[in-house]
Order: sequence, then C-alpha cells, then structure tokens
Amino acid sequence: MRAGDVIALTEVYDTYAPFLFDYCHGLLRDRVEAAGALRNTLIMAREHVDRLGEPERLRGWLYALARKECMRRRESPNRHTGQEAPEAGDGELSEEQHARREERRALALSTLAALSGRQREAIDLAARHELDAVDLAGLFGVPPDEAARLLDETDEDLAIALNAALIAQNHWEDCPSVSALTESWPLTTQSARTLTRHVANCAICGSRDTPPLPADRLLAVLPIAAIPNDLRLDVLTAATAADRADNRHAIAAYAEPFTARGWPVPYESGSPRSRERAAPKKRKGGLLVAVGGAAAAIALAAVGMTVIGGSGDESSAVVAPESPTAAGDPSGSGTQGPPPISDSPSASPSASKSPSKSPSPSKTPTTRRPTSEPPRDDDDDRPRPPRPQDPGRLQIGGCDMGRGDSCTITITAVGGPVSWRVTGASDGLRARGSGRLGSGQSTGVRVSRPDGSCWLINQEGSVSISPGGAAQVEYC
Repeated sequence: MRAGDVIALTEVYDTYAPFLFDYCHGLLRDRVEAAGALRNTLIMAREHVDRLGEPERLRGWLYALARKECMRRRESPNRHTGQEAPEAGDGELSEEQHARREERRALALSTLAALSGRQREAIDLAARHELDAVDLAGLFGVPPDEAARLLDETDEDLAIALNAALIAQNHWEDCPSVSALTESWPLTTQSARTLTRHVANCAICGSRDTPPLPADRLLAVLPIAAIPNDLRLDVLTAATAADRADNRHAIAAYAEPFTARGWPVPYESGSPRSRERAAPKKRKGGLLVAVGGAAAAIALAAVGMTVIGGSGDESSAVVAPESPTAAGDPSGSGTQGPPPISDSPSASPSASKSPSKSPSPSKTPTTRRPTSEPPRDDDDDRPRPPRPQDPGRLQIGGCDMGRGDSCTITITAVGGPVSWRVTGASDGLRARGSGRLGSGQSTGVRVSRPDGSCWLINQEGSVSISPGGAAQVEYC
C-alpha cells in the first residue's frame, strides 16, 4: 500500500472489508452509510498509510479510521437512514435452527443490555473483530492500561449480566420479581440493569447455578451485516481512479489529525467544525491541513452505539457513484451497505421491546433487533458555506464519573449569548445551576450520583439543561 500497489489494496479489501462493513453498519444502522464509510476508510488508509509505523497493527488502525468516519457521519442531521443491510447467511438455516438462534440471540441481547455503551462496543471489537487492548487504546484515544482495564471490567460485568439473563430465561417462574422484570424479552437496558441488581441480592436467584459462557460464543449468534457484492469494484475505483484524486484528498482530510503514534485522533462529537461543511483543504508541504475533531467521545449511549449488529431490508439499493446526494461522501459514490456501536459516542444501544413473554415454562424468547437511528451526513465535493446557526444555541457534553461521586458536564454557548439553567435529572442524579454565557464561553455543571448507587455494572442517567436538551451521564 505504501508503494501505491493496487493489488495490495485489493488484498486489504478482501481481508478486512466484510468485518469493517459489519462494524460500520452497527454504528450507522444503514447500508448506504456503511458502504460510504467503508469506502472512505479504505481511501483514508491508502492516503495515510505512511503514518502507520506498526504494520502489525494494520487491523486496529483500519478500525480506528472507520470509527472516526462513522462518528463524523453520525453528526449530520441529513444522513441516510432506514435501510439496514440483510443479514449474512440468513437464508441458510432450517426453521428449527432459526428458532434456536433467535432464542440464543435474545439471551445475548439481554446480557449486553446491562452493559454501558462503551463496554458493548469494546466487547464486540474484542470478541468478534479480534482487536486487543493496544488496538482499543488507539481506537478510543486512551492509554493502553486504561483500555486493558476496560476489557477486564467488561469481562467481569458481562459474566454478572449473563448470570442474571440466564436466570431470567430459565428460572423466571421461581421468583416473582424476576417474572415481573422480564415481561418483555429480550430485556431493555433498564430491565437488564434492574434485574442484575436484583439477582445480586436475592436468595432465591442466588441459589441458581448458571453455566459460564465465553464472550466470543455469546456474541457469535449476533447478526452480521452482509457486505454488498458490488461494493468491491466501487471502492477500488474510487480509491485508484485518476479523475477522483481531488475527492480522495478531501476524504483523506477527514481522518486528520493523527497522534504521534500515527493513529487518527478520535472524532470529537458535537464540535463546531463537525457541523460545518468546509471546502476540501489544500495540500501544504505534501500533507493535508488537519481537519476534524480532537478528542475521543463515546456516548454509546450514542454513541449511542446500538446493541451490536443488525439486519433489515433485504432489498438492494445502490447510489450512483457520481451522485452528489450520497450522504457524507465527497466522491459521491455511496453504495448500499449496512449501517452500532456503541457507546456510541457512539452511540448507545438500546434493545427494542418484543412481545410479552408467554407464561408457559418453555418461555421461548422472541427477538427484534434493537434499532437506533443516529443522524446522517451529506457531504459532497463542492465547497459550500457554513450552515447557518441559530444564535444562542447551547452545546452540551456528557460526562463519566466512573466509581467516583461526581463528574462535570461542560456546556458552551454557540452563535450568541445563552441564558441557561438545569431543569432536571434522571435516575436519582443530582445537579443544579443556572447562568448566562457569552458566545463561545463555556462553564461546568457538577453532577453527583445517588448515595449507595454503585453496583457492579455501569449505570446511565441524564441531566436536562435548558435550552439545548440533555447530557448523558455514566457512573459506577
């Protein structure tokens, strides 16, 4: 790739594209967006491959580029939505195999629902995409020891959540509280976390033995988005055609800036730059002028990333390569492709409710894949002026207090002065404050958690601030 060898690029596509496409589909929940994100990722990789000083880290580096591109696309209010990709190999199962898979899938979704968005994304990347702590450190923009801790804590919390989900699946009739909590199956995030807390303190549930299950086996039943067959030619053409060089330069700029290690700095959700449609940057000294965000943001609760994977519309829609309406696409070559993950600044996955469980002892789960439709993006290669902004808009960032007692939400006035105030908080969180900010000014709002609220899994809540909306808060 460093030598510009087209064959090398095709080998990279054939080796990594199906997995990268599935990851992008999980974050974007739309096959057109996922196809565009994959194409841009490989263009960025080819243009910036000289930055990667550790060839053995190519896989993780590609995922870091893909995540940054997906987070950029999620910011756009105009991005393509509603066309999820078909599931790979979905038509190859017998009716009995399909029913068994759906039962196991419901268990997996109910288990994952108890985790935080970042944990869901981390375990998916580790178990299904084979990334290690060093890769995750580069992808999330954190030190390697922090990424290792995240994986260790996620493994522990996953085992606890799986134990609770297995009790709910197999022993729900033994405990009235569990029966009441599992009226819908798979479980919602709130039900899964309440169930986990209940099981930890219930004598009846605590006496039940459940089999351990490795994360890779638990997640193996989740859907894998099928990569479009005709995407390969489109991507390779967009990445190599001489008449698309300017578009490639513009796309490559989305990956910047990079760290000293040569990894893309994670996309900063909600940054003013992310809302402006700037013209492609000119080359300077052989390198593109840096554009884009600077810090890692993962709300999977945006990031909501959605609970991993997704299937959907079985039809195939292809956007013409030169269409100026292809979302988030300077080259205009968006093609069909599946869309979270995650936490999310991802994204924050949420499982959709399925029909109420039957009171029969067999309790066969019914599954409907969680849906989350993050915003979309419609960049093309034409310069355009910044999108007009309403004066006095409030930009709100979330916070994560971990197992501490408090954290600080940052709010910033954009486009003019803003009078603000805290109007409420969910899940027992406490926050208050009000004031006035001049344009561009920022301040912090301290949020504290309920006393005695830290269990063994992450919890989430929100603080409402007027005007502007709500800030996501993770704790424990």
